[in-house]
Amino acid sequence: MTPTGAIDLQQLRALLQFHLQAGTDGLCILGTTGEAAVMTMAERKAVLDVAVEEVKGKIPILVGTGTIDPEHVKEQTLQAIDCGCDASLVVTPYYVKPPQRALIKHFETMADLGLPVCIYNVPGRTGVDFLPENIAQVAGHPNIVAVKEATGDVSRVAQIQDACEKNGFKRDELLLLSGDDGTTDEFVIQGGHGCISVTANVAPSAMHQLMMAALKKDIDEVKRINAPLANLHQDEFIEANPIPIKWAVKRIGQIDCSYLRPPLDELAPEFQGTVESALRDAGLI
Repeated sequence: MTPTGAIDLQQLRALLQFHLQAGTDGLCILGTTGEAAVMTMAERKAVLDVAVEEVKGKIPILVGTGTIDPEHVKEQTLQAIDCGCDASLVVTPYYVKPPQRALIKHFETMADLGLPVCIYNVPGRTGVDFLPENIAQVAGHPNIVAVKEATGDVSRVAQIQDACEKNGFKRDELLLLSGDDGTTDEFVIQGGHGCISVTANVAPSAMHQLMMAALKKDIDEVKRINAPLANLHQDEFIEANPIPIKWAVKRIGQIDCSYLRPPLDELAPEFQGTVESALRDAGLI
C-alpha cells in the first residue's frame, strides 16, 4: 500500500522478485489474514495479474478466496481461475460457526469449481474447527489437495492422516501445511509437508532451509536454523497479524510503507523495538 492506501503494484513486483530470488517454494497471495478483505474485486484482479506476470510457472500461486458468503467465495475463486492462478486457499466461513456437515458441503462446492483447493483451518480466528474426521470425508475430492492447519496442535498431522486412512485413502492423500510458525518445525517432523508462513515474509530463505531440514528429519539442522528465528515467530504476533510483519517487511527495506487499511492500523510505536530486536536476532538487520 501507499501511504494513502492505494495498491502499490510496483512494490508488489519487487516483493515477488524478492521471493523468487530467495528460493520461496510457493506464494500465498491475498491471504485471508491480510488486507484482501478490504479490497475490491478490481483491486484483487490487479494484484493477481501482476503475480501471474511476474512468477507464473516459476512459483505456484495460491490465492486466498475464502470468506463468509459462499457466493463471494465462488466469485473470487472464478476470478483466480480466470487470472491463471494455480490453487485457492479457502478458509472455513468465519464468525457464523457452520456445523461440520455444512463445512463438508462448502469445501466440496468450492472444489467443484475446478481450481485445486487448500482448506484453511484456523479456529482461533474463525470460531469453528474443521475436525480431522470430517476433513478426511472430503479428501477424496480430486480438487481438494491440501490443508493449512493453524491450530498449533502438531498432533493434527497424525489425526488427519489416520482419518484419511480410515476412510480408505492414502495417509498422505492431502498435503498438510502448518499455519503456525512457532510449531512448524515439529509439524513437519511429525509428517507434515510444509508451511504457509508469516515469518517467510521477511526470512524466506531461512524458512525454505528449515522446511528442507524438517522434511529430512535432520533434527540438529532444524534446531540450528530455527533458533535465531524463535523470537520472530513469537513477536510477529505482538499485535494482530499482519500488523507486525508488515512493519518488519518495511524495516528490512523491502517496502517503503507499512500502512494498513482500516480497521487495521500500523504497528504501535511501543512494539516496534520488540519486533526490531527479533529481526536483529534473526540476522535480518
